[in-house]
Order: sequence, then structure tokens, then C-alpha cells
Amino acid sequence: MFKKEALNMALQLWKKGGFTVRFWDGTEKSYGSTPPKFKVIFKQEPTFSPSELKEDLDVLIGSAYVDGIVDFEGNLDDIVATAFQKDPVKLPYHLGALRQKMIEEEEKREKSNIHAHYDLGNDLFDSFLDATKTYSCAYFKHEDDSLYEAQMNKIDLSLRKLFLKPGETLLDIGCGWGELIIYAAKKYGVHAYGITLSEDQYKTAKERIHKEGLDGKAEVILENYLDLDSDAYQFDKIVSIGMFEHVGKKYLPLYFNKVASLLKPGGLFMLHSILNMDPQEKQTNNWMTKYIFPGGYVPGIRETVSTFPLFGLRLIAFESLRRHYAKTLHCWAKAFNAHKDSLPPVYDEKFKRLWDIYLRGCESGFRTGVLDVGQFILSKGVNNDLPMTLESIYNDK
Repeated sequence: MFKKEALNMALQLWKKGGFTVRFWDGTEKSYGSTPPKFKVIFKQEPTFSPSELKEDLDVLIGSAYVDGIVDFEGNLDDIVATAFQKDPVKLPYHLGALRQKMIEEEEKREKSNIHAHYDLGNDLFDSFLDATKTYSCAYFKHEDDSLYEAQMNKIDLSLRKLFLKPGETLLDIGCGWGELIIYAAKKYGVHAYGITLSEDQYKTAKERIHKEGLDGKAEVILENYLDLDSDAYQFDKIVSIGMFEHVGKKYLPLYFNKVASLLKPGGLFMLHSILNMDPQEKQTNNWMTKYIFPGGYVPGIRETVSTFPLFGLRLIAFESLRRHYAKTLHCWAKAFNAHKDSLPPVYDEKFKRLWDIYLRGCESGFRTGVLDVGQFILSKGVNNDLPMTLESIYNDK
């Protein structure tokens, strides 16, 4: 009786998952924090002493199973998941306080930073971007692909990595001029949302959606993604291309927390970002921060990947597109220099020299490996419904 009571007291301390125990005298009792999913059956009185209950219960019960004293009734997956369930992650920062600090100190600056780069006028971006108006790394499947073909390749590759299905909801964080959400709505039959802080991009994306006859199937939101209400919006899939670099080092946890809160359990997230390959992950180049991307921060691959588990995001695959970005920038620099003399007078000679060295310098940065760019496929929690291999992503059939 004393041994049973001691075991009962020890089991009452178990707060992860839920299960029922049938004791050797035939009585049963349930334990844990959730409804029981399996049963632990003591076929006889266990041999361990009450003092041994100070050890891990999963070790004692597992050993009793090996000795033939204990048996289990139920799904082994449920048993393993309960035995190895981790305690909630204690974050090394307070997200609410971090968000409040961002609002008080940097939100106006963030919008100003976006405006400083992305609202420089469509004349500038039209001078070097292709017809998709996609301002991120392209994907050259063939050596002779045009920039337009390579950008469409990248959009298609990115969406393939999400395994989209008709009727699903998709969010594009930092949607640019809307090409990806338009393509996703047309090809995959999803309801696609884009969100941006750029007024020029918002206006253009809305016009393009209407022109394509996609009202009600694709929509764009002019808002900070952190303000998107996770009670009102839940998405099957989320994609973010070329936006992560604008988050800032201090606020990377806010980014991943928001993504996780907007994503349905088992949902997929495709993150496309430039990556800092400095082993010490030093700050972004000061010249770039001053002249091109105020407030920007290129994260290191180690700090990026190490943050995923804190928010329940599981890495499925990673692909480097470094050489593709070098070639993309080569195309942009060539087009910019071919058209710069026809730009309006507001873009003076100093501005033209600035953007020439920015585009050509970044090309060199990717070609020499100072910078990388990669695509991460992540799931919110475990997803066992995906194909066993990624072959279908690259198979054109």
C-alpha cells in the first residue's frame, strides 16, 4: 500500500500530456494535464523502492517495461510524445516589452526607412527591374534565362516549396508590388494576402490585382505585419522574401513570434533572406546602412536557425541561392546603367553613382561569398503529411 501511494504521489507531479495507470491491484487513475491517450498497466507490484521515485519516472517505468512488470495500451506515438514532451520554452526576453519598445522608439523610423528605399519612385525601379517588378533574387534554371524568366522561376520555386492546395490561405510578408500573390491566386487557387508598409507598392499591387480580375482572391494590406490580428487571420502557408533583412537584430524574436501566431498548426513557412557569412556575425556594412538600407540588418545563418525552435518552427530544408543573386544583380546593374541617363532630373549624378556601386558591389559580395541568400522551409510543429522527399519541388512534370 505504501509503495502504491508513493507512486501515486510521484505520478501526480507529472504535468505533461495525459495517461491512465492501472495499478497491480486493478484500480485505475488518470494523470497529467490533458485527457488520457494511453494506459500504463502494472502487471505486478514493481520492484523499485519509494526512494527511487526521486529519479525520472520515464526511466523507472521504461525499465519496468523491459523487466516485464509494466505493459502499455495505446498508440506508441502518443506514449513517446508524452514521455519526451518538453516544458514550454522560457524566452530570454519579454516579447510584450520588446514590442512596446519598438513602438515607442522605432516604428516611425521603420516606416521612414521603408519609405527611404522603396518609395524612391517607380521610375527608378522600372529602370532595372523586369516586368514582374520583383526586387529580390531570381532563380536561373537555365544559363540563358532572361531576368523575367528567372524571376518567374523564383516565384514558382518559392510557392512549390509550400505545397499549396486550392482554397488554402497564403500570406506574403513584404509583398512588394504583388507579383507573388497574383501568381499564387491564379495558378494554385489560393486566397492570397500581401502586406507591405510601402505606399507605392500598396497602390501598384492593388491596381494589378484589379487588372488581373482577382478581386476577392488576392488582396494587399497597407500595415505593419506585427499589427496583423492573429485572432482574425490564420494562414495555411506564409512566405516572406527579402523582408527579413529589414527587421533588425533586436526584433528578430518579434518576427518569428508573429509568423508562428499567424500560422495554423502544421502550416508551412518559406523564409527567403540574405545572410551574413561573417563567422562573428558582425553588424551590417555601415555604408549600406547609411546610404541604401537605413535600419537594415543582415542576419547570420547561425542566429537565424537557432531562433526557430524557440517559436515551435521546425526546419525541413534549406537551399542557398547565392550564385543566383550574383547573376540577378549583374542583370540589374546592366539594365540600370543602360537606362540611367533617361531617368528624371531628380535622380542626379551622385544618386546614379551611388546606385551603380550598390548594385555592382552587392553582385561582388554574393559572387565572392561575403554574403549568401537562402530559402528555409519550416513547419509550425510536426507535419507528417508532406511528401517524403522534395523531388516534386524541382520536377517540372
